[in-house]
Amino acid sequence: MAGIKYFEKEGNDYTDELIEAVKQRLDESEEIDTIVIASATGKSALKLADAIDGDADIVNVSHHAGFSGKNEWDITDEMIETLQDKGVVTYLGSHAFSGAGRGVTNKYGGFTPLDVVADTLRMFSHGVKVACEISIMAADAGLISVDDEIIAIGGRGSGVDTAVILTPVNAKDLFNLKIKEIIAMPRD
Repeated sequence: MAGIKYFEKEGNDYTDELIEAVKQRLDESEEIDTIVIASATGKSALKLADAIDGDADIVNVSHHAGFSGKNEWDITDEMIETLQDKGVVTYLGSHAFSGAGRGVTNKYGGFTPLDVVADTLRMFSHGVKVACEISIMAADAGLISVDDEIIAIGGRGSGVDTAVILTPVNAKDLFNLKIKEIIAMPRD
C-alpha cells in the first residue's frame, strides 16, 4: 500500500495525478469495487471511467438543479448519457451537508449543526468534506452499499484533488461514517 499523495494546493491541476493514485490503490485492493466521485459537469467522472476501464462501479454525484443558476443543471443530458454508456451512474440531488438548511441560514443567518460537521471536515480539506458528503448522498439514494469500503473522490470547484477510502452511511447514521484511509489530498 502506497503512502498518502500530497498536492501543493487545492484545485483542478491535480485531477490526472489523483486519478492515477486512485487507479493504483484500486489495483492493490481486492475488496474495493465502488468509487463515488463528485463531478458537477461529469468531466472528471469521464476521466476516471476511462482510466479504470471497468475495474470498479462508479457513481458520479453532480449538483442539484439551481446550484449554479436558477433551476439549471451543471451537467448536460449528453454527458449523463456518455457516462451511462461507460457504466457510470449519475446522481443529481441536494447536498447532504447543506440542502434546505442553507436556505434557512441564507435567510436568517446563523448556522446549522451540519455546517459545523462540514467545516470540521474542511479542516482536512474541502475535498475530504465533499468525499464524505457525496458518499452519504449516494448511500441515501440506494446507489452504494453501507456495508463495504469504497473510494470517495472530491475537490473544490473544478476537478478533483482528494481521495479517501471510507465506509459510507445513510444520513441518519452520520457519525458512524468512518474514513479508513487517505489516498491523496492537498496540503494547503
